[in-house]
Amino acid sequence: MESVKRRYFLVGSNPAETKYRVLKIDRTEPKDLVIIDDKHVYTQQEVRELLGRLDLGNRTKIGQKGSSGLSRAVSAFGVVGFVRFLEGYYIVLITKRRKMADIGGHAIYKIEDTNMIYIPNDSVRVSHPDEARYLRIFQNVDLSSNFYFSYSYDLSHSLQYNLTVLRMPLETLKTETTQTRQESFDIFEDEGLSMQGGSGVFGICSKPYEKYVWNGKLLDAVKNTVHRDWLLYIIHGFCGQSKLLIYGRPIYVTLIARRSSKFAGTRFLKRGANCEGDVANEVETEQILYDASVMSFSAGSYSSYVQVRGSVPLYWSQDISTMMPKPPITLDQADPFAHVAALHFDQMLQRFGSPIIILNLVKEREKRKHERILSEELVAAVTYLNQFLPPEHAIIYIPWDMAKYTKSKLCNVLDRLNVIAESVVKKTGFFVNRPDSYCSILRPDEKWNELGGCIVSTGRLQTGVLRTNCVDCLDRTNTAQFMVGKCALAYQLYSLGLIDKPNLQFDTDAVRLFEELYEDHGDTLSLQYGGSQLVHRVKTYRKIAPWTQHSKDIMQTLSRYYSNAFSDADRQDSINLFLGVFKPTEGKPHLWELPTDFYLHHKNTLSLSQTRRSYTYWWTTGVLKHLPLPFDEVTCAENRRKLTVKKFHKYEEEIDIHNEFFRPYELSSFDETFCLAMTNSTRDFMPKNVGIDPSPFTVRKPDETGKSVLGNKSNREETVLQRKTAASAPPPPSEEAVSSSSEDDSGTDKEDEGAVSQRSTPVKVTDTGENTKITELGQSQHKQDKNSQIPISSFSQDNIYEVQPPRADRKSTEIFHAHIQAGRGNMQPLGKDDFLMYREYIRNRYM
Repeated sequence: MESVKRRYFLVGSNPAETKYRVLKIDRTEPKDLVIIDDKHVYTQQEVRELLGRLDLGNRTKIGQKGSSGLSRAVSAFGVVGFVRFLEGYYIVLITKRRKMADIGGHAIYKIEDTNMIYIPNDSVRVSHPDEARYLRIFQNVDLSSNFYFSYSYDLSHSLQYNLTVLRMPLETLKTETTQTRQESFDIFEDEGLSMQGGSGVFGICSKPYEKYVWNGKLLDAVKNTVHRDWLLYIIHGFCGQSKLLIYGRPIYVTLIARRSSKFAGTRFLKRGANCEGDVANEVETEQILYDASVMSFSAGSYSSYVQVRGSVPLYWSQDISTMMPKPPITLDQADPFAHVAALHFDQMLQRFGSPIIILNLVKEREKRKHERILSEELVAAVTYLNQFLPPEHAIIYIPWDMAKYTKSKLCNVLDRLNVIAESVVKKTGFFVNRPDSYCSILRPDEKWNELGGCIVSTGRLQTGVLRTNCVDCLDRTNTAQFMVGKCALAYQLYSLGLIDKPNLQFDTDAVRLFEELYEDHGDTLSLQYGGSQLVHRVKTYRKIAPWTQHSKDIMQTLSRYYSNAFSDADRQDSINLFLGVFKPTEGKPHLWELPTDFYLHHKNTLSLSQTRRSYTYWWTTGVLKHLPLPFDEVTCAENRRKLTVKKFHKYEEEIDIHNEFFRPYELSSFDETFCLAMTNSTRDFMPKNVGIDPSPFTVRKPDETGKSVLGNKSNREETVLQRKTAASAPPPPSEEAVSSSSEDDSGTDKEDEGAVSQRSTPVKVTDTGENTKITELGQSQHKQDKNSQIPISSFSQDNIYEVQPPRADRKSTEIFHAHIQAGRGNMQPLGKDDFLMYREYIRNRYM
């Protein structure tokens, strides 16, 4: 962004920097935002000449004080929006980004850093004493924490919606092109919609789904003024991607969580629903699976499954003024006709179709009524609404007291959840953009034939959705969603012809990779809403969590309580200001002076609606006619008005996905390539020893996996350390050959391994029966320390002998004990971290 004293010039370009647009922002207006967009597309030479003329025309005269010409204010990757408090406008720019995922060649970025620039010049600035406080509150929403955007993919919609729009009939697109005069480019290129006998393709752009857009209010001031290429919509939630290698075939597993911007807030301050049917902590989670060897949306294989979490859609709250760990649940308003629940489920029918399945995990049996209050009210609301729906489209209600089953020693929680998951996925189906594979026709599976959803000529569509809730929609909900996602993942892999049965077992590389994605997903969402990470994880419900996890659970509980009691109110104010729920106005109470924000989120308290919805026909007109298909995805006049269609030449850079993905105009290196840096099932989860079945669907013992040496989830640095240590240590005697390093190790890791091995004496292994002796190359005697009478033997984790350090080191070195197999003793087993320290000590001290 270039600046002079009287105006800013915002220069934007395409990724190849061959086409440019210019915005002129006036700095002489103290409180108004004046932006001029000439709608002209410049070449690189033209924009240089334009900036040169601006620089020359704004130079100061000789001898005059002050800066001269045009100066660069900041370089950025996008515009988040414009905001005004009590003085002039600010512009919010993305100054740092990081690639988090790739879907069909479309990059998804995480915002790493932003910059707010005050637009009016100092000479016209009208100061206000409360401006700085509003600025601090606004900046409390950390845009570098889990906000995502994409230049070429609509993150506010699901993959099914995006690809369904791309497959509109060609004749419809021709009609829309002749009727639409807007100059606009769609972020979606459609390789498959080439015109017959011509060289053109159609670009389609749909309006974003406003519920999941977090900077919609920040762009309201300019969205009708500037070209749509300037509008960059961001979502809040989670995005993670991992690579599943199936005998070298790359399959990308992506998890995207979209947090609703309606009725958004923190744990105890936002419960239930508002008057418009928007619920607290509403998150749409989508898992996308695709074959990364073919990127094209029209030629590749893509599959997705969507599920939702959200607070119980009733008027309820909890009073936190009592400072109790579990404040009592209060029903705030009587709703005998389930008005708010009707609004909520109407939204879901429009977006997802039918059936809507509710999995209610709150407690059913309690000594004192607490969570059961919500269950009883929700059952009554669903029963009332179902009597007006056709039976085949009725809302399905599944109550299951997960806490009760967890405490029982006779019940397996995940087995029961697996049964529920199978039932749910069979009813809703999932999305896949290709017909059934030939192998499933030759060897049909019984479960596959019972699968629901909608079968079309191009594949399958998901119809309906699972809505999971507990009280907080955090710990129990995340585990239930993981089990449903695991079940859906098996069907997705089967539909792409990657497995022969739609079943996935625990303790396989594929499920471990998927479980880690869901734990990161759950931790992130829990931090956003509850103020701490997950307290109970999948391993907790499997009852295989290490004993150290209990102390971590206690700390997370305390952290969550502290956050809810002391910092949630400030966070809620920041969210209200950022989302435009509260707008500062001169002469009215300030945000921090309001006793409650209830009136901000419930608009019916300030003005009565002129129209009242029917208590019996509670759905939107037209929704019922298209069920089980979602109304938002059917081809009708109302939905076509949300689309912008434009014709392109097939060689235009704007729709050239090859240049977008491979970036031939940028200097790149393998170490920084995203597809090599992402989590990899072969490198991070598969055992390192040769001869093990490389299939990610093989069940392995916990001590066989690549991440088991370091225990629970570790960061990348610890994983690299593990690989270095395992590569430089002597091999166990039971293996005939051991690879010196993982096949996927980078060159940097190998250089570090070489540096470590220089400090060690080269050794070889000779097998002489029961014990294995390690001798120096070129020598025949055992290598012994002169103060130690014990020869150094094998150092595998399963067979470690007790070694007494030399006398000089006894005071400074801990004596390590190891479990000796085959009845050699009953010593205390080594911890995983201790084992690494022990092996490093032995290698450096004795070898």
